[in-house]
Amino acid sequence: MPQMAPINWLSLFIMFSIIFLIFNMMNYYFFTPIMPKSNLMKNIYINSFNWKW
Repeated sequence: MPQMAPINWLSLFIMFSIIFLIFNMMNYYFFTPIMPKSNLMKNIYINSFNWKW
């Protein structure tokens, strides 16, 4: 709205930015990926090389 003062627009922008950053940080740090331990160990193959010089 053009009747609003510029300082009001600035305060709304700052408030929106802070809420946006908090929301993104909460989504980033509270996300825990599910990694099955049994399938993880089955797919790892250890190649040992015996070098004969």
